[in-house]
Amino acid sequence: MHASIRLFALAAIFCSTLCGAADTYPNRPIRLVVPFAPGGGSDVVGRITGQKLTDSLGQTVVVDNRPGAASMLGTDLVAKSQPDGYTLLLADLALTSNGVYYRKQAPPDPLKTFVPVALVAETPYILMVHPGFAPQNIKDFVAYAKANPGKVNVGSSGSGGGLHLTLELFKLKAGLDLNHIPYKGGGPAVADTIAGQIQGTFIGMGGSLPFVQSGRLRALVVTSAKRSAALPNVPTMTELGYDVVVTNWYGIVAPAGTPAPVVTKLFDEIGRGIVQPDMRDRIVNTGLEPVAQVPGHFQRLIETESKRWAQTIRDAKIQTE
Repeated sequence: MHASIRLFALAAIFCSTLCGAADTYPNRPIRLVVPFAPGGGSDVVGRITGQKLTDSLGQTVVVDNRPGAASMLGTDLVAKSQPDGYTLLLADLALTSNGVYYRKQAPPDPLKTFVPVALVAETPYILMVHPGFAPQNIKDFVAYAKANPGKVNVGSSGSGGGLHLTLELFKLKAGLDLNHIPYKGGGPAVADTIAGQIQGTFIGMGGSLPFVQSGRLRALVVTSAKRSAALPNVPTMTELGYDVVVTNWYGIVAPAGTPAPVVTKLFDEIGRGIVQPDMRDRIVNTGLEPVAQVPGHFQRLIETESKRWAQTIRDAKIQTE
């Protein structure tokens, strides 16, 4: 057989395999791993996205919460899964910070281990406190913390994650001595704040906004560049003179090697879902902002965020593990 004919035949077989993967996908349930405990922003976004994909793909998307090791337990599980589109990860900012923070057990490069599928939503972080905690606003909080060094406990969803690094950055910029209390997800941190076990926690709006609206938590400050439409009376860090602007993001990634047509199909379905009122309204009502789908944007975001957090850890002299 002539070389050109052989190449054409191989290309046809390759194309047929990939096209077949897209045409038949999915033909069984999909597992969406959320590497945090139920109740936090990642869990909320995972369940909203999972339900929409279940409706549009005609196959059940099962949300599987796998908290632990600052999201690395669930992340590693997906990284080692078959790259066939049937095991996906609901990733957040920690995907780009863990590799810098955990030097001894650093996870692989996120862009070598995973293929970005689609961004879903983003949100600023909020410093929430128990309603019985004496400081009534962020200025009072700073004054109280300075008067009581080492006596204020602030939670996060886990060491090395975006919430923890935001807390450390805030401590640096405001000159505060606060105790970091890591949890296996945002949900448990919020629960302990509501129960009064800790004074406050940094958390995303997803899953926590109802507690503010009901008066079970008090929001002191947001980390976005501008005030949030969901909490218009809560100031930003920059308004107070602190150079702390952090926005968490939530997106779907798949193991590296997942067929491109499968990734494209998921990207398209999530993009269609986000612009539909039912999914969009559910996201907005939790205090999150839906993200319009732009090809290549998610990959560029992972690249820039990885560089940013490496620089932040160096500048803030954060002790890594």
